Amino acid sequence: MKAQTDNLERETTMLRVKIVGIILFAFPTLAFAQEPVPPALYTAGTDITSALAAAAGGRGGMAASRIEVSDHYRINLIRRTEAAGAIVHRPGTELHYVTDGAGTLVTGGIVVRPAGGGQGNIEGGLARDVTVGDAILIPEGTPHQYTAVEGSITYLEVRFNVPVE
Repeated sequence: MKAQTDNLERETTMLRVKIVGIILFAFPTLAFAQEPVPPALYTAGTDITSALAAAAGGRGGMAASRIEVSDHYRINLIRRTEAAGAIVHRPGTELHYVTDGAGTLVTGGIVVRPAGGGQGNIEGGLARDVTVGDAILIPEGTPHQYTAVEGSITYLEVRFNVPVE
């Protein structure tokens, strides 16, 4: 009986040693076996400014400097020099962070388009004066429109969950 107990204790001890060995050697190996994570996205301010200046001549009243596009987000720096028609994004929740200038942003309501076509306007929305430092989160499907611009307004636009076109 004593021999059986000694054998059982020896087997239990050996099992514990094996488990501790696995923990000590296998888990650190798994941690080091992970794929490296790409570095953060860095775009120099001079590159953004140059792209924005180059885009200024292409579209009346608006210039956009594309910073990054992925399957999950789109980042642009946008400068507007005049009011614009209403827009709605599907998919895409948007964040606007005003970096320069000021204007009036209308959100919500419904978009009404002229019978003969052309830019729509928002009816029943909420108008807010926005200026440097303001952040506006515009949920997916929410109409939005800059109805007035005081000289110009520049904002960082981050649109989430946008498929690459």
